Amino acid sequence: MTWWENAWREWREKQVGKEGRRATVGGGVSGLVVFLASGCWSGFVPYLPGTAGTLVGLALYWLILQHISPLVYLLVLLCLILLGSVLCGKAEGYLGKQDAAPIVLDEMVGYLTSLAALPCKPLTLWGGFLLFRLFDITKPPPARQIQSLRGGWGVMLDDIVAGIYANLVLRVLLYSMGG
Repeated sequence: MTWWENAWREWREKQVGKEGRRATVGGGVSGLVVFLASGCWSGFVPYLPGTAGTLVGLALYWLILQHISPLVYLLVLLCLILLGSVLCGKAEGYLGKQDAAPIVLDEMVGYLTSLAALPCKPLTLWGGFLLFRLFDITKPPPARQIQSLRGGWGVMLDDIVAGIYANLVLRVLLYSMGG
């Protein structure tokens, strides 16, 4: 099987539950967990939920995170990674599926990782978006292997690796362009 066929198969498996449709969750604590893990419900869009979650991450960065110092940004990112691993693990249980498609908090955090300690420029925002999605979808080593971890850490870490790859490529691009 080619990498593309593997990626397509994985995507299809995440899209449907055992009954062939997406799971939904009621209110209370489980509803709050799924609301947060699904990026304010953006993970429930019918097509490309990971891209929708990444766009929520872009909006979060643009509206709030670009205005804080790099050190505070890194602390917020660390908190999001820790909280995200717990929320994503719990959301898996509520949705009844490992790394279910509606769980996109990992995409949001991965995208924010791609922007860490970089200047806020259009190239950074959109380059980070495209590069992060490329690395998240293709999962170059060790991202694919890390994804096999169970629970919230398995959900989060492959996207963090994709974000690190995107961040490094962005740094090279910015350096080669003189800034």
